[in-house]
Amino acid sequence: MNDDRASASILDSAPGDIDPEETAEWLESLDAVVNARGPARGEHLVRSLVDRAGLRDEPSATTDYVNTIAAADEPEYPGDEELERRYRAWMRWNAAVLVHRAQRPGIGVGGHISTYAGAATLYEVGFNHFFRGKDHPGGGDQVFFQGHASPGMYARAYMEGRLSEDDLDGFRQEKSREGHALSSYPHPRLMPEFWEFPTVSMGIGPMNAIYQAQSNRYLQGRGLKDTSDQHVWAFLGDGEMDEPESRGLLQLAANDGLDNLTFVVNCNLQRLDGPVRGNGKIIQELEGFFRGAGWNVIKVIWGREWDDLLARDEDGALVDIMNTTRDGDYQTYKAESGGFIRENFFGRDERAAALVENLTDDQIWGLKRGGHDYHKVFAAYQQSMQRNGKPTVILVKTVKGYGLGQRFEARNATHQMKKLTLQDLKDFRDHLRVPITDAQLEADPYQPPYYHPGADAAEIRYMQERRRALGGYLPERRPHAAGEIALPDARAYEVAARGSGKQEAATTMAFVRVLKDLMRDKEFGKRIVPIIPDEARTFGMDAFFPTAKIYNPNGQNYLAVDRDIVLSYKESTSGQIVHAGINEAGSIAAFTAAGTAYATHGVPLIPVYVFYSMFGFQRTGDSLWAAADQMARGFLISATAGRTTLTGEGLQHADGHSPLLAATNPAVITYDPAYGYEIGHIMRAGIERMYGPDSTDRNRIYNLMVYNEPIVQPAEPEGVDVEGILGGIHRISPAQGEGPRTHLLASGIGVTWALEAQQLLRDEWGVAADVFSVTSWTELRRDAVRAEEEAFLHPENGVRTPFLQQQLADAHGPIVAVSDYAKDLPDQIRQFVKNDWATLGADGFGFSDTRAAARRFFKIDSHSVVVRALQLLAARGEVDAAAPAQAAERYRLLDVNAGTSGNAGGDA
Repeated sequence: MNDDRASASILDSAPGDIDPEETAEWLESLDAVVNARGPARGEHLVRSLVDRAGLRDEPSATTDYVNTIAAADEPEYPGDEELERRYRAWMRWNAAVLVHRAQRPGIGVGGHISTYAGAATLYEVGFNHFFRGKDHPGGGDQVFFQGHASPGMYARAYMEGRLSEDDLDGFRQEKSREGHALSSYPHPRLMPEFWEFPTVSMGIGPMNAIYQAQSNRYLQGRGLKDTSDQHVWAFLGDGEMDEPESRGLLQLAANDGLDNLTFVVNCNLQRLDGPVRGNGKIIQELEGFFRGAGWNVIKVIWGREWDDLLARDEDGALVDIMNTTRDGDYQTYKAESGGFIRENFFGRDERAAALVENLTDDQIWGLKRGGHDYHKVFAAYQQSMQRNGKPTVILVKTVKGYGLGQRFEARNATHQMKKLTLQDLKDFRDHLRVPITDAQLEADPYQPPYYHPGADAAEIRYMQERRRALGGYLPERRPHAAGEIALPDARAYEVAARGSGKQEAATTMAFVRVLKDLMRDKEFGKRIVPIIPDEARTFGMDAFFPTAKIYNPNGQNYLAVDRDIVLSYKESTSGQIVHAGINEAGSIAAFTAAGTAYATHGVPLIPVYVFYSMFGFQRTGDSLWAAADQMARGFLISATAGRTTLTGEGLQHADGHSPLLAATNPAVITYDPAYGYEIGHIMRAGIERMYGPDSTDRNRIYNLMVYNEPIVQPAEPEGVDVEGILGGIHRISPAQGEGPRTHLLASGIGVTWALEAQQLLRDEWGVAADVFSVTSWTELRRDAVRAEEEAFLHPENGVRTPFLQQQLADAHGPIVAVSDYAKDLPDQIRQFVKNDWATLGADGFGFSDTRAAARRFFKIDSHSVVVRALQLLAARGEVDAAAPAQAAERYRLLDVNAGTSGNAGGDA
């Protein structure tokens, strides 16, 4: 049944309908028109009727504040609800006790009790009937668990026998209880065989779930894996939906028809500090938002106890109260009594009050919200699994801190509350009917016992059988699921070693040539996933369009305007390129999904994300941190790099700091190569590190800075220092002639200015300088820091000489370090060098101008290098004291129009 027809049948028996028979006749007529003349005609008729009736200017994006699936349409619940409720109660107890015990004296590491307490039903219906493990014949599902609910997942794993009591007591004590430690939230890097997806940096979970669902379809489209029976679930909070990442990518899921994706939004109406929309209605807001984005929306608001009341609400008085009650009031009702609800909710209309006149206050208090009802949640989940061409969001109303007692339940402070009093524990135990005595609780209120009935209990046997039927335990990560892969032939890198001959080529183009040959490799090429935001032509990658093609699940159903040219834009259901549009956040989500497919799907992929340098780590650093947590592997290519190399674009495009931001991510290895042959060696080393048979440190992300300034790319020198390229520094031009000695350390495009300065120093000042290409300031620093720590912690092993110092062993003169980045980048290694040192860098904001003028302004051009080197030598008495001033005057150092370092042109 398609989604529109499903909605029609639901409306047929919707609560509050005073004449269902008449409604059915209208809907039957509409169905006949749609079947005979198509949905467009049906939509036209509906709009015409609305206009004629003058009901509203535009159709409403929301429905009544009732369950989308009517009681009569609910499927029969397939499980043993009584058994499931019993062990769900034990899990809720153990989850709360886990956090409470983590607050014992001397520990006090915190935790969250209330999120799982309110969401337990949402998870248990999934675990018992929907979430498929990795041994399922269809391949298993991917579940993004709500981060703050992690104690509940640990409590379930304990009941399943996957975790021990010692493990539970290691919650948030990852070093002090190593071997029995649980991370605070879903962190794959910290628990690499348990958690699959990091979610607690809120907003990243929904975004990554969307792109995980797309990635599943991408694998299917390219014939890499059959993912047709896999589903992606994302459990989110209603407060989390305020994050722009939570909503900003919804259209992709609709455009791609990702009906393999379900969002479950736990609408407890509370943020971390208080109401989400106290004066509004967050469920209605989200319903309109998701409908507008093209999603199927299912609301689960009221439990089964409300069904009879709604069936008797013939004139819609109760539904009207539900529609007009604000969320802040709904929260208050759950913190008050049944009598308070009778007076302040039902009492607002005598017709509604009459509906509950035969109910006691306790019965009114027992009118549950839909998120605590197995039947309602099951019906929603089952409908969300229908392949109707749309992603589905289930908006489920719950109570935060449900069952924890009046101090916790629905209170504004409940998210921050970590401890239960002795009375809280007793009340919670009674509410859950957990067989623990008062004496056990009173023995040590800081360490109430966990509860497990034993592996042979009927409840545990049932729970285990449900997981066996669904394909095994979740969450589970299988980092070694992928076997060995064939690495690229050495010939794939030859193009980098050849240089550009007499032609000029930017390092961006040198990289693209290497990538192109890698993609041509018969066995390995299919594993590369090029990811590009809307800048492929800027990066010179439009040549990939006609051959690799752009992935689109719908293919290309239009007549391309450039179809007659060689580099035409070509979309395909089996396309290799992920072209995310102007969407860096989505591109990183796609990168994460592809870069972790080795574990998620057992399919090793190498994502290569090419982006405008400025919009990489600056804009998406949090997502890249999550990618590192998820242990993604791949390449980040910071194209159009540097603060002065793309100066026509101006301040917000001039990147002078992203390598510094990247340095804060321990999983990222950042290189700033000057030449294509360096890029070839770096990419080969990266691929072999990620998937080579001898690698022991695979979970790395390689970040390469590449520039758009064309230069003559030299061929790889014979006997090139490959170890130096990969280690971070190698000498590319030794000093020539006699005279005072200095050393020029440069990276990226800065190597060109250093070589110019080398010649000026020799020809005009009699100074012999050698030039080093620093391919990675950050890796040099990391190695030196490790050497320091080794000496600090293990002095018995002696002191290891850092690689930087090994490479500079015969460099005895002063050093000038220069790059197209802020001074902080080279200064990372300054403390490890004994030589006199000066740094030149592009500090401050970028601006639009010629390259030569910009470099003169920042004092990073060849003449600035010369003057600074002369100053250091003069201070040592090795050149005339007047030489620096003479050089500054000769080169007009303070005149931005006198700069000459750099050339025009070079869009890629």
